[in-house]
Amino acid sequence: MATQRLRTIAETVPGVGRQSVPCFSSSPDDIVVLGGARTPMCKSRKGALKDTACADMLAVAIKGAMERSKVKPEQIDDVIVGNCGQDGAGALQGRLATFLAGIPKESSVMAINRQCSSGLTSIAHVAANIKAGFIDIGIAAGVESMSQSAKKPPPKVPGDMSNRLGESQTVRDCLTPMGITSENVASDYGIGRPEQDDFALRSYQRALDAQNKGFFDAEIVPITTTVKDKEGKKQKVTVSKDEGPRPTTLEGLKKLKPAFKADGASHAGNSSQTTDGAAAVVLTKRSTAERMGLPILGVFRGFKVVGVAPRIMGIGPAVAIPAVLKQVGLSKDDVDIFELNEAFASQALYCVKELGLDSAKVNPQGGAIALGHPLGMTGTRCSLSVLTQLQRTGKDVGVVSMCIGTGMGAAGVFTRN
Repeated sequence: MATQRLRTIAETVPGVGRQSVPCFSSSPDDIVVLGGARTPMCKSRKGALKDTACADMLAVAIKGAMERSKVKPEQIDDVIVGNCGQDGAGALQGRLATFLAGIPKESSVMAINRQCSSGLTSIAHVAANIKAGFIDIGIAAGVESMSQSAKKPPPKVPGDMSNRLGESQTVRDCLTPMGITSENVASDYGIGRPEQDDFALRSYQRALDAQNKGFFDAEIVPITTTVKDKEGKKQKVTVSKDEGPRPTTLEGLKKLKPAFKADGASHAGNSSQTTDGAAAVVLTKRSTAERMGLPILGVFRGFKVVGVAPRIMGIGPAVAIPAVLKQVGLSKDDVDIFELNEAFASQALYCVKELGLDSAKVNPQGGAIALGHPLGMTGTRCSLSVLTQLQRTGKDVGVVSMCIGTGMGAAGVFTRN
């Protein structure tokens, strides 16, 4: 993504002192997000979406995104779907979803997997294809059924690699369980349990407050599905709210036992919830949107992925955020909202501290600890969330970032105009 030329209000309005609000020059070639939609996020293995196929969740999100973007199914050139745990790398479910959403067979589909950043990476891929002139209008999506993935046996080291693990500590570190990487960050950087629990409590409080005020309504489309009870009896339900947010107290968090190490600090209350859900956004060029009279929710400005040590993969946003801000010519102080995925309180706290971020700007509507982290969906969900927040508050710049298993961080920049 080419670096944008930044102007300040002080440079454009005579007599106005320098302000921190950045203004990007508008271009017909800007890659814009027309609109988006997501399903509610539901608890894996026991929530309302536990028996729902990825294709069905994704179809609801895609259809909702097209309706809000005022585009017709036949106008969609390509769909790129981020996912992590689907069979066949997700290609089949993605294709089925487009048909269920009414997109004709002439449109194409691709599934990608960059683990927790898959949904954000799908946006970057669609944007790049539009920029290159390969397509005019595309959908970027993300989906995950962690309920379905939980039924599968854990992945094994390929036979031809198992005898090579002793050759490299970094190779071995790539196999470190995610919970242990959280503990590594906590111990390496002195992030104690009390502050992790405080961070988690704030996430729950903000998410519940946002839900009660209806802030998520601009993102969510209801989904009607069938769920089985313990006896296998089926019941049709309609879900319109996230299941994760709930009243939480610091005393309650303190009672939870460590989940990954006997003497550890990460537990079920300060780690991301395992959830099911899907999200989608529609992208095109500004010139196309204006010519067709389509709405513009926001602008996609930049994207970077940077590698870090696998054993402390959670620090990824601390290097990806500065990289993407440099790419687009902004500083952290120019950013109004950070959607920083809360894989674990330990790593999210480290990134906030390391970058010196204003905590009021970080996840103002709560994060994955309270809302959930459907792996392939998260990047798309966070991007849609930051865009709807910018529109609702009239603010200008949002950043989405997350850590990635095996040691990476990804970050994207969005603006309201």
